[in-house]
Amino acid sequence: MKQPSFLKKIINAPYMLWAVLFTIAPLIMVIYYAFTDSSGKASLESIRQIGDYASTFILSVGYGAIATAICLLLAYPFAYFLSHCGVSFKRMSVMLVMLPMWMSFLIRTYSWMTILGDSGVINGFLGLFGLEEPLTMLNTPGAVILGMVYNFLPYMILPLYTVMDRMDYSLIEAANDLGSNKFDTLRRVVLPLSVPGIASGITMVFVPSVSTFYITQKLGGGQINLIGDVIEGQFQTAYNYNLGAALSLVLMVLILICLGVLNYFTDSEEDGGVLV
Repeated sequence: MKQPSFLKKIINAPYMLWAVLFTIAPLIMVIYYAFTDSSGKASLESIRQIGDYASTFILSVGYGAIATAICLLLAYPFAYFLSHCGVSFKRMSVMLVMLPMWMSFLIRTYSWMTILGDSGVINGFLGLFGLEEPLTMLNTPGAVILGMVYNFLPYMILPLYTVMDRMDYSLIEAANDLGSNKFDTLRRVVLPLSVPGIASGITMVFVPSVSTFYITQKLGGGQINLIGDVIEGQFQTAYNYNLGAALSLVLMVLILICLGVLNYFTDSEEDGGVLV
């Protein structure tokens, strides 16, 4: 096996340093705190307490799955339509999809409070038609899922569009020539070819949806506690770093399992997906 040259080692040094400082070192710290107590002695007490939050983990996975499914249902037809448009329209549409991502995540989430509030934009508009009692939209599960979908939808659209735009459409033409209707072509040709984009989009939406805490705090009003809220509370309020690290470790393991399953069904190198 050919050894990397000295020049390549120098070029790769900043990336290795970045990985050590911001990936490996934090993981070591999480593992350390998860298996120690407040005095720094080895302990499994924090690991034993994880079972008390099983329902919170399940709720977080449920919310993340719902938000991911909605994003997929919205993004797939849009990405398919966009891949068939002209170059100038594609560029403009991709820019519009990415435009909200240029703003602060906190500002994007906070803006929905003014839209969904009792005296917000929607209730104000409905009041023009004689609706006296405002609709309760804020501090509900629907508001939390809406916040997830709004913030993470671009992460589903972009991988799907990237894969579909590079798709070999001669295969679709061949399917049509062989007598396949639009539904059969979509099911047997387009859908299998877009699997890498689907897997990448699911990963990029599901992971932050499960671990989010700011969306639930602002749009859920503290009435909906996901695992991200519990972990944030352990570090910011309870100052129980050991339990917070243990919960973070379990969440990380769950995410790695999801990534492993998706990578198992997806050949990202061959099909050009962006699955990590």
